[in-house]
Amino acid sequence: MKLVDELFAMYQDKITDEEDLDMITFAVLEHYNKKELMQIVHDMNEFELQYFIRMYLLESLKGKMEQSEVHDQYPSKHSKFYH
Repeated sequence: MKLVDELFAMYQDKITDEEDLDMITFAVLEHYNKKELMQIVHDMNEFELQYFIRMYLLESLKGKMEQSEVHDQYPSKHSKFYH
């Protein structure tokens, strides 16, 4: 993907960990509106689009699992086991 290649070329010497990647991606996304983001998606080839959707689904499901695990560790006030 062209955008990823450009970002990597610009920041490859500055990236040290995943936190750096988070900061870079958030900063980049702040500069795009919905129309521009949709154009990036539109310009993807089929493989890139499938990868993009796969990563979105994977990360979203991971987030749901983490939320579920946290919820399971702390019973709600309405649980019969809550003291």
